[in-house]
Amino acid sequence: MPQTNDNFPSNLEPKSKITKSFGKIKKSYLNRVRLATSLFFVGMGFCFSTWASRIPDIKSTLNLSEGVLGSLLFVLPIGQLVAMPFSGKAVTQYGSRNISIISLLLYSFCLLSLGLATNSWQLAIGLFLFGFISNYCNIAINTQGVYTQQFFEKPIIGSFHGSWSLAGFFGALVGFLMISFGLSPFQHFIFAIFLVLLIVLFNYKFILKGKSKQEEEKSSYSFWKNPDKNLVWLGVICFCGMASEGIMFDWSGVYFKEIVKAPGALVVLGYTIFMISMASGRFLSDILVANFGAKKVLIISGLVISSGLYMAVLLPYLIPCSIAFMMVGFGVSNVIPIIFNIAGNNEKVPTGIALTVVTSISFLGFLIGPPLIGFIAELTNLKYSFALIGVFGIFISLLVSRLKVFK
Repeated sequence: MPQTNDNFPSNLEPKSKITKSFGKIKKSYLNRVRLATSLFFVGMGFCFSTWASRIPDIKSTLNLSEGVLGSLLFVLPIGQLVAMPFSGKAVTQYGSRNISIISLLLYSFCLLSLGLATNSWQLAIGLFLFGFISNYCNIAINTQGVYTQQFFEKPIIGSFHGSWSLAGFFGALVGFLMISFGLSPFQHFIFAIFLVLLIVLFNYKFILKGKSKQEEEKSSYSFWKNPDKNLVWLGVICFCGMASEGIMFDWSGVYFKEIVKAPGALVVLGYTIFMISMASGRFLSDILVANFGAKKVLIISGLVISSGLYMAVLLPYLIPCSIAFMMVGFGVSNVIPIIFNIAGNNEKVPTGIALTVVTSISFLGFLIGPPLIGFIAELTNLKYSFALIGVFGIFISLLVSRLKVFK
C-alpha cells in the first residue's frame, strides 16, 4: 500500500479494520489527499487545454496551412513517445510524488516556448518539450490516482479524470475570455503558469509518498522479457479512445471555424462543449461502472463516440455539431479512467510501468490522429477526416466485448 505523509499512519492498508477505525481524522485527511490529487489533475488538464484553446489563433498568426499544422501537431506526441522509455522507470525509482511535483511545474513553463514561437520550427521545438514533459506528468499523476483509489471503498478514479476534463472546460473558458479581450497567447500562458504554481504550493504536502510493498516486489519486472497481453489490448482500446480525443483537442476549433463557419470567439464552442460533456461523463463514470459494470459502459461509450463523429460529418451546422461534440465527449469520458484503473492494479507489473505500457500504445492515437486529420483535410476535406476517426469508436465496442479482462 502506498505510504501517506508523515502526519498520517504509513502502514494502513485499504479497506482494513485499522483504517476504518481511524474515524474522522482518517476520513478528513484522506479527503484532503483526494482533493490534492484532483487538483494536480486539474493543473495538468488546464495546461493542455490552455494550449489547445489557442491553436486556431496560433495557426492564423503563423499563417500555417492544415497540412503544416498537422505536421507540427505530430511533434507533440513524438515528444511523449520519446519520454515513455524513461518516465515509467523514473516514477518507479524516484516515486510518483516527486515526479508529479517537478513535472507539473515544468509542464506549465513549457507553455512559454509555445507562446513565444514566431515561426514553425520554434513551435515544433516547443511542442516537443511540451509533449516530453507531459508524459512524465501523465504517468506520475495517474499513478497517484491509482494509489489514492486504494484507500477508498467506492470508485473515485473517474472523478480524478473528471477533474482533468473540468480543467479543460475552465481552460477553454479562459481561452474564450482571453481571445475576447484581445490578449496574446503569451499573456494567456503566463496566467496558466501562475495558476499551476498556486496548485502545487498549496497541495504538494498532501501528495502520497513512497511505494507499496507490492510495488517494491514487482520492481524487477521487465515487460519486454515477460509481456502481459492484457496490457497490450488495454492499450489498443485506449489508442482508439485517444485518437477520438485527439481530434477534438486539436481540430475541434479548426472544424468550427472552417466547416461550421462559427463566428468570432464561437470557434471554441465545440471544444468547450466537448470538454463539459467529457468532464460530466467522467464524474458519472464511477456511478455507471458501479451499477452496470465496466464492460457494458465501454461498449456503449464506443458506439456513442462513432455516432457523434458521424453526426458532425453529416450535419456540419452550429447546433447539430455542438450536440455531436457533446456525444463524443460523453463517449470518450469513460475510456481512460476505466482502462487506467484496470492497468494500474495489474498483479504482476508495477503501476508506473503498467501505465507506461498502456499509454505507450494509446498515445499512438495522438501520434497518428492529429497529423492524419491534417493530411486528409489537405487532400480532400476536414469532414472526411472526422469520418475516418469515427471508426475507432466501433473498434472500442468490438474489442471490449471480446476481452475476458472485463467482467
